[in-house]
Amino acid sequence: MNAIAHAAVLDGVVKRFGATIALDRVGLAIEPAKVTALLGPNGAGKTTAISLWLGLAQPDAGRVELLGDVPRRLATRRRVGVMMQGATLPDTLRVRELLRLTASYYPQPRPLEELATLTGIGALLPRLYGKLSAGQQRRVQFALAICGNPELLFLDEPTTGLDVEARQSLWSVVRSLVRDGCAVLLTTHYLEEAEALADRVAVLIRGRIATAGTLDAIRSQCMRRRIRCVSVLSAEQIGRWPHVSEATRRDGRLQLVVDVAEPVVRRLLAEDAALSDLEVSAAGLAEAFVQITREAA
Repeated sequence: MNAIAHAAVLDGVVKRFGATIALDRVGLAIEPAKVTALLGPNGAGKTTAISLWLGLAQPDAGRVELLGDVPRRLATRRRVGVMMQGATLPDTLRVRELLRLTASYYPQPRPLEELATLTGIGALLPRLYGKLSAGQQRRVQFALAICGNPELLFLDEPTTGLDVEARQSLWSVVRSLVRDGCAVLLTTHYLEEAEALADRVAVLIRGRIATAGTLDAIRSQCMRRRIRCVSVLSAEQIGRWPHVSEATRRDGRLQLVVDVAEPVVRRLLAEDAALSDLEVSAAGLAEAFVQITREAA
């Protein structure tokens, strides 16, 4: 792989659709051999950003760079893998045929059997794509995205429709690709997915980058805390306390999200003498995302 500072770049990019500004002076870089999660609500501009990187649309202003080159150059596009949210593939082709056809576009594709083993779709190879379930089709789409040994991989909501086991299997493959030097741009509405995979996070809201940085840096922007404990107190009761924004019971344990931990912990101990297994930790990406979105509104 070529040594480049960034796998992909948007530099001061503006994109309009009529009177609507989809991207407003966006600056974002994808680093090599890392997962960058691009998060944001529906309509924030995430798919538009990917379309610009893929050369499917042109910016109205600013610079778009893909693997140190312009996006529309064929030789550059062959170094990229893509798994979009809304993929349309021929229903009448068998999975094996789809994989062989797609692999033929790349100079050094993965061998078919290796690819099938890596993605766990060996049993699907002889089947018609149109006869697969939505989850099975999603797994085939992932295999198509990585069949060309990409240096840069775009994953747009990759685990939508997958069960827990298939989702974790896909995560494992993504991690192995990154270890081998592949850069990944991930969009997802599953914040636990971003938290599990991302090295860096950028939050896009109404066409602007609200914040960007390492996963730890984004989480540190949220001052909320998580409290877990075993208690006879009800989640409904605690949910009405001051400083408590969320209270649930899961697997026999109370799980709280609080604005300030100390007064809540003191009250827990005062009202339940038998309270045990008390844990207090920093809030996660989900809470930080909610806070960042609210502040940018």
